[in-house]
Amino acid sequence: MADGDVEIGDVAEVQDDVVEVAAESAPAGASMTVEEALQDVLKRSLYVDGLARGFRETIKALDKRQAQLCVLAESLDDPHGPAMSKLVEALCTEHGVKLIRVPDHMKLGEWVGLYKLDKSGNPRKVVRCSCCAVRSFGEDSAAMAVLQEYFKSH
Repeated sequence: MADGDVEIGDVAEVQDDVVEVAAESAPAGASMTVEEALQDVLKRSLYVDGLARGFRETIKALDKRQAQLCVLAESLDDPHGPAMSKLVEALCTEHGVKLIRVPDHMKLGEWVGLYKLDKSGNPRKVVRCSCCAVRSFGEDSAAMAVLQEYFKSH
């Protein structure tokens, strides 16, 4: 065998090292904000079909006690917006579900996947979303740890 040749066992070791490096998260110096963590958690729960989007689905998930986390938009255009917000807040406190408020319902709609992509991959035709409930988080992640720390401190 020549000096540059690699045995199959050596290749497996190199591939294992690559997998471990790829599986590592961001560098220790970089930290994730609560907003970024929330976006990641919503994306992961949407991927595993564990996200109830919109007022009606969220209320159903809260009534059935399936919701683990609820996200409520503060800017609602609906004339029944304050009543809807009070209902979601009351159900969350009654069932012990954690509640996070976001300032804009357009951003929440984008985070939960209520949009179409244009040819270049940018979201367009974003639909507003008043609230959403996470039924299943999917796999554990650094974003979930950030949200758990946020809930412990608040």
